[in-house]
Amino acid sequence: MVQVYIRVVGQMSRAFAVLATGLMISAMVVVCQMILMRYVFRLPTIWQNDFVVFAATGAMFLGAPYVLLRGGHVGVDVVELMVSEGVRRRLRLVASLLGLSFCAVMLAATWIQFHDAWAGNWRHSSVWGPPLWIPLSALPLSFAMLCLQYVAEIAAQLSGLVEEPITPAGIDPETPASTDLP
Repeated sequence: MVQVYIRVVGQMSRAFAVLATGLMISAMVVVCQMILMRYVFRLPTIWQNDFVVFAATGAMFLGAPYVLLRGGHVGVDVVELMVSEGVRRRLRLVASLLGLSFCAVMLAATWIQFHDAWAGNWRHSSVWGPPLWIPLSALPLSFAMLCLQYVAEIAAQLSGLVEEPITPAGIDPETPASTDLP
């Protein structure tokens, strides 16, 4: 059952990554369109700046669960490399629990903000004036998915299904670095 949960959450994180990729591509296309409109045709741009900011920000948040899935987050591993494997496992578990706690708090806070924007029909203050619930929806979605991904990480760690983290350039931290240069 744990493996099924981990697999399903992993697939959902991958789907969020595809959505984030689509948002980034659309933001790049809109930037190109904006440049064309402004500097080639000398026409004003109204909605493009807001769209690019909202799409890029949404992509960043929606892509976060996939980054967690792949272990691509930035981390300082100086202490981790100095301790035994048992201590490393416990440190990873504590870090995952702290990450889950942070994401749960952020999920509650961003849900309140999203709900207020939805219920209050908030609009952006620009000329375009899109409803703010649309870009704000990425926040509770991403933090909910991050919570699910952290639960999967914790379940994998507790059940022994966790893979060792990928080290940069495939370097094994237990093997001393070679000083031989080609």
